[in-house]
Amino acid sequence: MRPNSRSLDQLRDITIETGVSPYAEGSCIIKCGNTHVLCTASVDPGVPRWLKGKGKGWVTAEYGMLPRSTHTRMRREAARGGQGGRTMEIQRLIGRSLRAGVDLKALGERQIILDCDVVQADGGTRTAAITGAWVALKLAINYLMEEGVLENDPITDQIAAVSCGIVDDTCRLDLEYLEDSAAQTDANFVLSSTGGIIEIQASAEDTPFATDEFTELMRLAGKGVDELCAAQLAAIESR
Repeated sequence: MRPNSRSLDQLRDITIETGVSPYAEGSCIIKCGNTHVLCTASVDPGVPRWLKGKGKGWVTAEYGMLPRSTHTRMRREAARGGQGGRTMEIQRLIGRSLRAGVDLKALGERQIILDCDVVQADGGTRTAAITGAWVALKLAINYLMEEGVLENDPITDQIAAVSCGIVDDTCRLDLEYLEDSAAQTDANFVLSSTGGIIEIQASAEDTPFATDEFTELMRLAGKGVDELCAAQLAAIESR
């Protein structure tokens, strides 16, 4: 039996509340079960130095976990002298995942910075961050279009992400921490609403997994992303 008696192909309860930060051009808090992530999108009129004069924009991300987002308090990374490797890897994943759904030339010479702060962690923080960050990004783009800064929407695809894994020899969708910590195989899928694959991170934690098991994980991920994309659109439309 899974935690909360979920079926193998069932997402945790998903809520996305928009407009939670009055100062950001786009914002939301996404709650995937007990994993809660605050996502904000900030528009910067400049671009990184290496992009100046090239007629294209940039989308980047920063990620962090608040000190008491877990059962015991973590020291802030600034207090430890800098970001750890996990943090850097995740924020790069978020940035490149969202850039896959943006026409950077249509964005123009401006940058959108996505800040993803984990308020509460119970597994799947990186996938929740990607899913929420896309909502914040879309709201920021809508703001730029309403203000007349952009004439055309540079977003080319809808992006969402979900975790899957093999626990007790069963393929499961959307692992929470108790499952993730005991998984034989752990995987994260970043997919587009049109069925495109953006990134897959999968590793065997115990024994190698078979091709048919990977196929089932991919099927579960596609089902989960379809449902997450519907939740994203519902949140944006309710704004």
